[in-house]
Amino acid sequence: MRIDSLPEVDEHAVVIAAEPQDVWPHLLHVVQETFDGPAVSAYARLVRAADPVASGPRPLAEGSTLPGFHVATAHPARELTLRGSHRFSTYALTFRVDPVEPGRTRLRAQTRAVFPGLAGGLYRQLLLRSGGHVLGVRRMLASVRRRATP
Repeated sequence: MRIDSLPEVDEHAVVIAAEPQDVWPHLLHVVQETFDGPAVSAYARLVRAADPVASGPRPLAEGSTLPGFHVATAHPARELTLRGSHRFSTYALTFRVDPVEPGRTRLRAQTRAVFPGLAGGLYRQLLLRSGGHVLGVRRMLASVRRRATP
């Protein structure tokens, strides 16, 4: 299934007082730090994620994996797309790094996902109604902003 054929779940954004090329390494660091830990790996195994462990090049590049994700695209200072699947969902998380004006960058995080069947529908309810997904994405964006702001 192509990423753009997955239904859009949500999108969040922050503006960062830095150039896109200065935001990029902080984005890679925060994403890796967020998804590359023993708890995330245990969860990925529990839900039978296609990519249950971290592997591949670091810093993150196409072909790298994190528990629950693989890096589908990594266009420096422009776009990072993580893709994954498990028994309840097929999903993608795309970060876009857009220049706004000199010294200012908009970092967007777009989530797309499909949740097939009854179990997928229940998982969607847990994930989205609990607010955990929104909190996690916003926390990542805020962390990138803190790290990248001089």
